[in-house]
Parts: sequence; structure tokens; C-alpha cells
Amino acid sequence: MTGAPASAAGGSGAKPVRGGKLGTAAVNQASLWNIANILTMVRLLLVPGFVLLLFHNGGYDPVWRSFAWAAFAIAMITDLFDGHLARAYNLVTDFGKIADPIADKAIMGAALVSLSVLGDLPWWITGVILARELGITLMRFWVIRHAVIPASRGGKLKTLAQGTAAGMYVLVLTGPLATLRFWMMMVAVVLTVVTGLDYVRQAVVLRRRSLAAERAAVGRTAEALNEAAGSPGAVAADAGASGATDAGSAGVTDAGASGVTDAGVSGAAVRVSGGSTAVEPAVRARDGAEAER
Repeated sequence: MTGAPASAAGGSGAKPVRGGKLGTAAVNQASLWNIANILTMVRLLLVPGFVLLLFHNGGYDPVWRSFAWAAFAIAMITDLFDGHLARAYNLVTDFGKIADPIADKAIMGAALVSLSVLGDLPWWITGVILARELGITLMRFWVIRHAVIPASRGGKLKTLAQGTAAGMYVLVLTGPLATLRFWMMMVAVVLTVVTGLDYVRQAVVLRRRSLAAERAAVGRTAEALNEAAGSPGAVAADAGASGATDAGSAGVTDAGASGVTDAGVSGAAVRVSGGSTAVEPAVRARDGAEAER
């Protein structure tokens, strides 16, 4: 639940550089069996183990609930470590990107639902937290083509508060500690709602900015095309080509038939792009014919 997927890296045997950026070649060589992915898989396996320990002997045995708390605590700690290792040593795999958030939500969801089933935690708290987690996940997919919403500091505090409060509820506490865990859970609920609303705000803003940038890019492209189509150079080139064709057609003579050009075109002038040019190929052809006679 740290917001940074655990991932796996380098099967090439090269020693990773701490804090370095991962290149494409390193991603392609990433190995599934690395410490970050192993910790993620351990956390996934702890989910059913935690539930079995919590419900053992009716679900109210303090000893077995202590064992369940230990499993829950190990799962939460591995979440911190696999995310740290993934960021520090560039351990990136597709499995880690998918499995890490699943493991995060699975252990917390199992704890909340189990505690509500046992009657220790109100269902409305479980509903609010799970609805927020599911809604934010769906929202990330909604805006993924526009931008990626990074994990915020508030989101990390929310995760810490949720884990601490849920762990306190797993233990059989009485007196002031029972009161303390209630208020800790209230803090977790408030942070859950506030950070969820903040993620929604970020998603809407990022999506609007992305759509505005796309529309601006389309507008600039259209303007460039219009300018290119209507530029004087383009018009002159088209007019010149048209004038050359017309002049060539007007000056063609049928020398094979009579040897005399059509005198009707002697005074013809071809106008091209607002200017006039007198072309008299027929006159010159006629004068040449008379000189030969």
C-alpha cells in the first residue's frame, strides 16, 4: 500500500546501482525470482494464513489472535521493504507491478472484513475503506492514458494509520488501549476519505490539462496545414504551372499538316496570377514561313 509497486530486476548478473535509473535493457533482463518479488509472494501467502489464525478456535482466542497479529505485522512490514528495495535497486518486473498492489489490498481487506465478521469492527468502517481503495484503483485506470497519479504523503500516512489501527483491532485489547485503537481507526478513516478526495481532484485536473493540451496540439497542426496550403509560394507555384500549361497549349502549331501556324493566336496573351505576359510564338512562326517563301 505504499503506492510503489514491488518489482524485480536484473538477471544479467551485474550489480545494480543503488538509486540509479533503470534502462530498457535492464528491464528486459529482469528476473522473476528476486528479493522484492519474493517478499510480495510471501505477503500474498500470508493472507490466507492470517485469516485462518484469526478465526481459529472461534475467533476470540487471545493466543491465536496474537499469532494472527504477528502474521499481519509481517505482511505490513514486507510491504515497506519490497517497495524500498524496488525503488533502491531498480527491481522491475511485470509480475511485481501487478502483484504488489493486489497483495497490499488483499491483506488489509482480509483484516477489515474478518474483524467485521467477528463483530469487532463496524461494517461502515470496512465499507468506507474498501470503497475508497477500489474507487481510487478504478480512477487510476480512468486517467492512465492522460497521466499517472503519484503516491502522496497523505496516502502513505493513510496506509500507516490503517495498518496500525487494524493491527490493534486484531489484538484483544481492553481499557485505555481499546479506546486508543478506536480513535486510531477514526484517524485512519478520516485520512482515507481526505486522501481519496484529493486523488479525485488530481485525476480531474490532470485529465483536463491533458485534454486541453491535445486540443491545442490539434489546433496548431490544423493552422500549420492551412498556412502551408494558402502560402504565396504555393499559390505562385500552382499559377505558374497552370500558366505554363496554358501557354504551351496556345503556342502549339500543327506543323505536320500545313507548316503554317494558327494566326488567330498571334495576339494572345496569357495572364498568370494577376500579371499579363504577351506570348507570340504564332507570329514568329508566320514570319519564318514568309521568309522561306
